[in-house]
Amino acid sequence: MRRWVVVVLVVVVVVAALAGWGGWMVWKRPLEVFAMMGRQGLKRAGLEKTVVEAPCGPQVVWVGGKGPVVVLLHGAGDSAATWAQVAPKLAADHRLIAPDLAGHGQSAPQTGPIDVKMVVEGVEATLARLAAGEPVTLVGNSLGAWVAMLVAHRHPERVARVVCVNGGAITGHNEAARVLPKTREEARQAVAQTRDPASAPVPDFVLDAIVREAQHGALARFAASAATMKVWVLDGKLAAIRVPVHLIWGASDQVMPLDYARRLQAELPSATLVTIDRCGHVPQVECPARFAAALVAALEGDRR
Repeated sequence: MRRWVVVVLVVVVVVAALAGWGGWMVWKRPLEVFAMMGRQGLKRAGLEKTVVEAPCGPQVVWVGGKGPVVVLLHGAGDSAATWAQVAPKLAADHRLIAPDLAGHGQSAPQTGPIDVKMVVEGVEATLARLAAGEPVTLVGNSLGAWVAMLVAHRHPERVARVVCVNGGAITGHNEAARVLPKTREEARQAVAQTRDPASAPVPDFVLDAIVREAQHGALARFAASAATMKVWVLDGKLAAIRVPVHLIWGASDQVMPLDYARRLQAELPSATLVTIDRCGHVPQVECPARFAAALVAALEGDRR
């Protein structure tokens, strides 16, 4: 869901490995360093950066691999870099399309509020430009899962299947979640809600970076459009999604708890649900090997 959620899982290793200027960058700008490392990981997996024009401006998209198209949609406040640890396991057998969603990462708009309409239209433009004429698999984490369901609902002919990862298009997530922390202690609580309790403690300098990001970053800009979001939920309408839907859930998530996944499944009786124990809201980073195995199983299961 958030860029600062995933950075805490690697920052200790990074600090130990880097020194001098690199160490200073990690200390002062850990979120930016994590995103940079993620982009390098996408490059190593064979993905290349391209740009797609959309109504809200240029969208940066990472593309690579061969085979059926899998579109990877990140969560609010995150970027395509979140898929860096999963991309190598998928690119050998799939053509991957991983956009920075509108207003996130390197995609426009870089200032002002971000609303659901911008994000959906950015994904639609990406599909029209990079996957024309071929039904795709949409894999979405958190906000990305919401958008994946919206695109499947709006364009069923364009979608072969949907994989929702700790997110979806109905209301009812944890209203007590600390989405935009204002202090270090609130940031500590926010991180705890997104990760397994057994995860290592988060360094204070990362918590401080989370607070800074929460005031001006993409997540804050997206939250600014909250009043417009109601028309984009699909409560009572999920049955109109006719393509196969798979739910993959980090069971330790308190932001979008397992009960939310079960509510999705109740509206989609044929949907499958796979849980990943000791894993939270962003399983593609917190437990990438187990998440990748669950995702590959979902993709292969529909072909049998």
